[in-house]
Amino acid sequence: MKRLRVMAMADSREALLSGLLRLGCVEISEPEGVLADPVWAGLLRRESSRLAERRTEITDVNAALAAVKRYGQLKDGLFVQRHPISEADFLSAGSAEQAREVCGRVSRALQELSGLQSEENRMRAGQASLRPWASLELPLETEGTAHTVVRMGVLPGAADTGALRTALAAEEEPAEFYEISADKQQRYCLLICHRSAEERVQEFLRPYNFSAVAFQGLTGTAAENLDRLERQLLENRKAQEAAAAVIAESSASRDALRLYADRLASEAAREASAERLLTDGTVLFFEGWVPAEQLEAVRSLLEELGCAWEAEEPAEEEYPKVPVKLKNNWLTKPLNMVTEMYSLPAYNSVDPNPAMAPFFILFYGIMMADMGYGLLMILASVIIGRKYRPKGTTGHLFGLLGLCGVSTFVMGALTGGFFGDFLTQVVKLTTGGDFVLPALFTPLDDTLMILIGSMCLGFVQIITGMVISVVRKVRQGRLLDAFWNEVTWWIVFAGIGCMALGVTNWVLYAGIALAVVGPVLNNRGFGRITGVFGSLYNNVTGYFSDILSYSRLMALMLAGSVIAQVFNMLGTIPGNIVFFLVVSLVGNTLNFGLNLLGCYVHDLRLQCLEYFNKFYEDGGKPFRPLEFQTKYVDIQ
Repeated sequence: MKRLRVMAMADSREALLSGLLRLGCVEISEPEGVLADPVWAGLLRRESSRLAERRTEITDVNAALAAVKRYGQLKDGLFVQRHPISEADFLSAGSAEQAREVCGRVSRALQELSGLQSEENRMRAGQASLRPWASLELPLETEGTAHTVVRMGVLPGAADTGALRTALAAEEEPAEFYEISADKQQRYCLLICHRSAEERVQEFLRPYNFSAVAFQGLTGTAAENLDRLERQLLENRKAQEAAAAVIAESSASRDALRLYADRLASEAAREASAERLLTDGTVLFFEGWVPAEQLEAVRSLLEELGCAWEAEEPAEEEYPKVPVKLKNNWLTKPLNMVTEMYSLPAYNSVDPNPAMAPFFILFYGIMMADMGYGLLMILASVIIGRKYRPKGTTGHLFGLLGLCGVSTFVMGALTGGFFGDFLTQVVKLTTGGDFVLPALFTPLDDTLMILIGSMCLGFVQIITGMVISVVRKVRQGRLLDAFWNEVTWWIVFAGIGCMALGVTNWVLYAGIALAVVGPVLNNRGFGRITGVFGSLYNNVTGYFSDILSYSRLMALMLAGSVIAQVFNMLGTIPGNIVFFLVVSLVGNTLNFGLNLLGCYVHDLRLQCLEYFNKFYEDGGKPFRPLEFQTKYVDIQ
């Protein structure tokens, strides 16, 4: 990665940003370091941008897409099908104008629809408040006469209106109390009393929790108002249907809206980078990062625009800030998903993908080990990859699925597994004969051999990690660290092998002596004694547990094979081929789904815990260049 510094005329801002966007290989970094210098800070300020405006437009177009999908009753598949498009069409002003028009029309219809829905809710709430009074043939605006007071009100649902009326009559007050209706929560009542007795009657009703109800702005009876609201609701529903129809008609322009959404996302990325530019109104200045192999393309653009620029290697103290971009080929690129899930490597350390890819793919195949499952994985990867062309993490996922599918198929061929013993059982049910797929070894018959082989493969991976660590330390000039931490234990391992083969024990003795001498030479005082015991304990138990952990390769292979065979055996109990196919299909589907995830998790654990701890230095900052950001189209 090269640190890039560029100075250009301010009037070339748009051309510069557009050119960098097309190249997609320059990350414009934050300018805090420059602004911290008082000389620069006195001359330059951050460039303004239209980022907030673009984000508002993105929100609007996404809302329009969601509305078009809902009211147009459009259904998406599990993945978005990306369409190829030329850069000229992607940046076409005509298509953007058409999409803006559609987006505006949908937004206005949505706004109208939202207002109508709010109005509908208000009217329905009004209906709910009026229904209990529907039987009252008294105008809602009535408050009384010259000598009487009329009050509508509510009591709690548990109140006894009969007892209340009896008690009110005993008070001999000039008042009448009527129950109009009731529900589980409240009782709706009408009070009529003489004006001279209003205060006494209100005081009498206070212990009963009587609460007056008023309908401000309403005239006529409750029934008349309910009829009016019903007519208004009918008109409201028609208006909503008309607004929804406008949105549904716009569903034919969904592709244009999607293209516009992608274009706005790219423009937002450009404006976000523009905010990191520094300017005095006449010139622009920015710093950034560019991969060394793409520097020539950037050079051509900058010289074409008449920019002053320089590129240099980052200093060692800058390494924590340098972004990391992994170099990939067809085999290692899908492993980006695993590396990014864990953590990117620190800058100037080891790219783990080439060292991890063969082991990850092989181990996954060993654990799954079934030709039928492998074929399903390969087909899913090919079909989804060609039809939907997923990008990013999803693309890596299906690329890795295909590679692991090949490994699974190969290991299935070696173990004779095709959906367990599916073919064997089918032949037995249909012809009564015996048929067994040829196999080099089988999980049920050769369990111990598979266990030993799994731990041997684990030992190979651990040794590989140690070799990578030694190479790194030698390049850094840390020869003694490499000798005491790795080479010493290689001698111990070689000694164990020689002793097991009956060749000699002296190699093991030499290795043990070095393992003891190392902490003594590298520590001081009492730490020499504790260092010996600590080193022996940590390394012996560490290597033993790491190698033993690879037994999960055998365990998952055995578990998957047994589960598939159990479901197939259950399907053969009635002796009916149709019943067998149903049970086998259900069982193998469950087994496939379980192993698909389980093998990935266990494989990931072997890489991240047993392998990476030998050499991996994480904490890398991801490289985020200014580039086209698309979700629905592929720019060609």
